[in-house]
Amino acid sequence: MNVTRRINLMDYDQEGLRAWFESFGEKPFRATQLVSWIHQRGETDFSAMTNLSMDLRTRLGELAEIRVPDVVYSQASADGTRKWLLQLGDPKEKTAAPTMGSRIEMVFIPEENRGTLCISSQVGCSLDCSFCSTARQGFNRNLSSGEIIGQVWLARKLLAEQGIDGRAITNVVLMGMGEPLLNYKNLVPALRLMLDDNAYGLSKRRVTVSTAGVVPAIDRLREDTDVALAVSLHAANDELRDRLVPINQKFPLAELLAACRRYLDGQHKRRITFEYVMLDGVNDSMTHARELAALLRGIPSKLNLIPFNPFPNAGYRRSSDAAIARFSEYLQQQGYVATVRKTRGDDIDAACGQLVGQVADRSHRHLRFIEPRFGAQAV
Repeated sequence: MNVTRRINLMDYDQEGLRAWFESFGEKPFRATQLVSWIHQRGETDFSAMTNLSMDLRTRLGELAEIRVPDVVYSQASADGTRKWLLQLGDPKEKTAAPTMGSRIEMVFIPEENRGTLCISSQVGCSLDCSFCSTARQGFNRNLSSGEIIGQVWLARKLLAEQGIDGRAITNVVLMGMGEPLLNYKNLVPALRLMLDDNAYGLSKRRVTVSTAGVVPAIDRLREDTDVALAVSLHAANDELRDRLVPINQKFPLAELLAACRRYLDGQHKRRITFEYVMLDGVNDSMTHARELAALLRGIPSKLNLIPFNPFPNAGYRRSSDAAIARFSEYLQQQGYVATVRKTRGDDIDAACGQLVGQVADRSHRHLRFIEPRFGAQAV
């Protein structure tokens, strides 16, 4: 016998919870109390929420639940990086019974003065960037808002079980599986919870959305919640970027950089991070460095040079340390902040571009660029 699944309160930010409470005559301020219980205190038992009336607690138990992804397995790197493979439910499933669903990965990277949680926004990715192993698995589906913020909730719980204060998560980056801006509707409520002082209380500069360049959604993000923005650039001319990051065929560099300038308009002391994976003999010459310096002139920016992380049949090699150093030094001479990302967690396939997991390839690559998925309606 099928049992109707209760609504998952993880899917709602404060605004959504206020509307939900008002729909059945409850005071909207209860939303603030509930957000605090769920996200600050990590409570999932309605009966323990003692500043809510008994009648409301009973009703919540009848109508709703607090559901987060399940851990399939975890790994710890020699450098302290932790990776978790998470099981999601099937969003089309109407029963409370668990299903195989889909799997994603999240990664926690501890450093001396901060701890960065890298989370996913989609199962797989549809963008097919040629140097990314995650893209090889294809695209399965978007994550719900609850599945996005549920990773933050779950990571705090898992770290606490290992004796690590949840406040060790000082930064959240959406650089895991998927293109966040192609899941815009579900992304924004999760971002608002990350910033909410009654939830996780992170500052805008400590929450970063990484995009390959979905221009209409960059403009929308600027209006809805101007968190930090990282752009996966990887090439400074359209011909090369078309090959490395095929979404460039839809939104070429001129359009992308114009959106970046709009994103920073009127915001002092803000920068956009441009990510640039270093590929031997492909984009790492001094000619490429000069092109990059000229391209970004006038945009407040930080350049993050990423040594390529190899995977089977990748077709690319990591640039030499000498080539990366030359590239970085030239950019610094041109007045840019250019850092080389330290590779973390690559012994457990947790490094940049390696988030693959155990998800079946359900890609529809023949629809990649003839469908309107990159237009304004798609985001």
